This record gives sequence, C-alpha cells and structure tokens, in this order.
Amino acid sequence: MSNNSKNSNVPAIVAMYLLFFMIAFVTNFAGSMGVIVKNQFLGDSESAKALSQLGSLANFIAYACFGIPAGILLKRKGYKFSALTAVAIGLAGVGVQWIAGPAESFLIYVVGAFIAGFSMCLLNVVVNPMLNTLGGGGNKGNQLIQFGGSCNSIGGTIAPILLGYLIGGQVDKASVKDAAPAMLIAMAIFAVAFIIIALTKMPEPHMETAEEKAARKAGKVQKDPHSPMSFRHFILGSIAIFFYVGIEVGIPNTANIYYSNIDWIGPALTGTMVGAYWFCMMLGRIGGGAIGAKVSSKTMLSSTAIAAIIFMLAIIFVPESATVTILGKVLPLSLVFVSLCGICTSVMWGAIFNLAVAGLGKYTATASGIFMTLVCGGGIIPFLQNLIADHAGSLQSYWLLIACLAYQVYYALAGSKNVNTDIPVE
Repeated sequence: MSNNSKNSNVPAIVAMYLLFFMIAFVTNFAGSMGVIVKNQFLGDSESAKALSQLGSLANFIAYACFGIPAGILLKRKGYKFSALTAVAIGLAGVGVQWIAGPAESFLIYVVGAFIAGFSMCLLNVVVNPMLNTLGGGGNKGNQLIQFGGSCNSIGGTIAPILLGYLIGGQVDKASVKDAAPAMLIAMAIFAVAFIIIALTKMPEPHMETAEEKAARKAGKVQKDPHSPMSFRHFILGSIAIFFYVGIEVGIPNTANIYYSNIDWIGPALTGTMVGAYWFCMMLGRIGGGAIGAKVSSKTMLSSTAIAAIIFMLAIIFVPESATVTILGKVLPLSLVFVSLCGICTSVMWGAIFNLAVAGLGKYTATASGIFMTLVCGGGIIPFLQNLIADHAGSLQSYWLLIACLAYQVYYALAGSKNVNTDIPVE
C-alpha cells in the first residue's frame, strides 16, 4: 500500500475508531442505566432488578433480530452505506432515550435502547472487516483492529464512570434526566462520525457485484448442502459465544445495581470500579495480543474461564465487611474481584471465535453473521441473572455466570474439536 493510499485512508480509519468507541460506550451505557431506571420507574417491586435490565435486554435482542439482515445489507449495499445507516440509527436511538428523560417514560427508554441496539449490531458487522480492509489485510489489518479494540475498551470504561459521576451519591434521587449530558455527548460523536464517513471514500471489495446481483434476482444462485451449522464444534462454539457475552455484561451490570445501593459505597464509587472492569478488559486484550501467537486458544479460554470462576466464588463468599483501601478509597474486597474479572473476559471472544471457525473455510463469513446474532446473550443472561437476584440475592445470582463459565471450560477442552472434517470447505 502506497503512502498516498495510507494517507487517504486516515479519515476512514478515524471514523471506524470513533464507531468502535461508540459501540462500547452506548452498550455499556444501557447496562449502567439500570441503576437509574430501577430507582425512577421500578422502586422496590418484586422483579425490580430484572426489569432494570430491560434496556440492556432490548439493546442486545436487536442483535438477534438484525444480525443476519445486517450482514445481507453489508453485502448488497457496501461498507459506506451500511456505516452511514448504522450511525443515523444510533443517533436516533440515543435521541429517543434522551426524550425518555423529560417524558419520564420507561417504555420510551426501552424503545430507544432497542433502536440503539440495531445500530450497534450493524456497526459491529461493519467496523472489523472495514479496518482489516483499510489496513490491507494481514498483520497491518489485524493491527488496526487491535487499536480499534482499545478504543472500544476506552468507551466501555468511560460510560459507567461518567454515569456514576452524573448520578453522584443520591441513588434515591437518580432519574433519566441525570444521564442527559452523556446522551448529548454520544449524539455529538455520532454526528461527527456521520460527517466524516459521508465525506470519505471507502473501498468496497466485498460488495455484491452486478453479476452476483443479476444471478440472485434470477434465482440462479446454487444452494450449498452444507453450512456452518453442519459443524458440531461451531454449534457448540455459538452456544459458548451466547454464554460469553452474557458473562461479560452480567458481571458489571449486576454489580453496579447491587453496590450502588450500599450507602457507604454509592453509585459514583461503584461506577468507577465498574469502569475499572472494562479498563482491565483493555489491559487483558493488550496482553492477550502479545501472547496470542505463543498460547493456544484452548489454553487461553480454559485458563481464563477457570480464573473467572475463582474470582466469582470470591465475590460470593468474601464477606462485605472485608475491605481494601485503594487510592485513599475504602472498597469491599468483593468489588475488587468484580473488576479483576475483566482481565479474564477480555480474551474469551477471540479464543472462542478462533476455535469455532477453525476448519470452516468458505463458511467462515456466514459463521460470523450467526455469531453476531448470538450476541443477544448479552441481554438475556443478565436479565435472567437479575431475575435470580430479585429472589435469591445479587451475589447468589453469580452462580448462573459460574455455570456459563463451566461451559467455556468444557468447550475449550472437549467441545471445540472438529469432528466434521469430511465436509468440503474450499
């Protein structure tokens, strides 16, 4: 790639990094909003904790609804059209959530979260292959994606800290209006990204050709007797992804609601520690990238899952009275273990994906679309976890995540073996 070509791609790369940031910021914002909506709309009702996750659930259910259509849109309309569409929908989704403040409507908030989730799904389908293309593939493409992942982690770190700061120490007075500044920031970033993308020329190497379009409309596309679902290790890996995203989101979301309502901790300090969870994820991704060429995906997944199980057992059994002082702040030791779990969850996605698509060949692209659909686990598992929390206690609800982690250990050690090597993949 020439220097002129590299320079011409800079605006597009910057736009992709902004979108990477927004994916995590908006997603984690929906999860962190559970503290506010529980207080403002749900109070101490029997299922308040579970219902407080409806925004996050709506955000992730959008992946189940639009994951495969998003892939089709990308193929038929290309990167630029898809990215502009995703940004416009994202701006609208956050705007609807902002309206929920003055309208004081829980329903409007949930609808806005669903719309924003559609945007996050489409953005996820766009940004990874787009950065790989802009980098020319190979090591450079992977490097751009890794930098994008860092921007993603930064967005995930800032969202709960900012929201905790906006709420302050008064959980019982928190309302959606308090989050308005964060929503306005999100909408401004979306607007800037839209302008940059609209003015930037982007390569479209994977867009449907005129010949492919004509064949599709004429019904002359030959149907393949096999698919990713023909591979047992991919099916089991898809389940692992569903559980993984639920683990990743459930750990901080449930902790945020629980610890924010403890008087001597409060939402600001809790938000900071939840932000530390996402910061630990960023550190874990950097470390995982450094050792990824030397440590197998099986070893990486099994070891981090076992470590996360140990940390969660500590969250459940370490007494709340056990404290530690960090930077002059007294924290419950169990909350520190919540943050440390971020190191474990940081590398699981890549390891699961690597194991699940091994040997899939030409079916890998379709497999990626299925994976994106199953990201909906990030809404379903936390909802179920907080349903348990409503009836058995927040800390006891982590047993659900421990069960999901046990499945990751099984998949790494046994379920990831490709037993369908007779299927042609070239």
